[in-house]
Amino acid sequence: MTAYGVSSMFFHEYTSAEIFANVSRSGLGGIEYWLETPHFWLRDLPADEVTACRRAHPEIATFSVHAPVLDLNPCSINPDVAEVSVAWAARSLALAQTLGAGILTVHPGRRTAKRPPGEADRARFDHYLSALREAALKDTVTVAMENMEPAVNALICTPERMREVLDAEPWLKFTLDTSHALAASEGTVMEYLRLCGDRLANVHLSRATGGRLHLPLDRSPVMERILTSLRDHHYHGPLMLEIDDLNFPHPLSAEEKCTILARDLTFMRDCMEPD
Repeated sequence: MTAYGVSSMFFHEYTSAEIFANVSRSGLGGIEYWLETPHFWLRDLPADEVTACRRAHPEIATFSVHAPVLDLNPCSINPDVAEVSVAWAARSLALAQTLGAGILTVHPGRRTAKRPPGEADRARFDHYLSALREAALKDTVTVAMENMEPAVNALICTPERMREVLDAEPWLKFTLDTSHALAASEGTVMEYLRLCGDRLANVHLSRATGGRLHLPLDRSPVMERILTSLRDHHYHGPLMLEIDDLNFPHPLSAEEKCTILARDLTFMRDCMEPD
């Protein structure tokens, strides 16, 4: 059965206990926990608190982790930045194992300069993959690489490039970010499913329109077609809403956030579980 969840970053300013309580209140049964959730990231990574929240909310049965990415870049031209970024990717895998996560989503990194990636950038990416591979083979957590939005310096922002990486790394899985793909076109989402659907382990679900990413689903016909395609591809893994609360005209209360999630949950179920 499909697992419906949400990224913890939608509740960016909340404690871990409040995040779990609000996700439960919304009716969702899954969380993708960003390690950079401030209540966790800025308090010396209290893993015991998160595991206690998991025990307190058995109804939230699906739990995955997102590796830190906000000021890290494993493909940075700065060797110190690259080194700490690669180390954090490996550390994230160990943390995901400690927290009991089934999936760890990672980003591919990018060329530092806003220019097309070259041979040196690809070599740094290969080193990053090598470090992830070594760490992944020691743990039971599935590592899934996320597609990025189109950008001149992006290392993976097309279905064809993602397929190349997956073919070269048989241990690696794929996290489809629909908003990133929609920044190119709806057809790009469908091409990711066609080319990479056999390795799909996780989906970040949100809209993109007018240059804005990570919008709620809002019963969009585009999102209905994407969800129908996921269903037709027999995808039964996590569907994690990844919504940016800064897209709204005013700061949202917890109640408003839960209402948005509950509404999108009903829509996802209508698409994935038609009568």
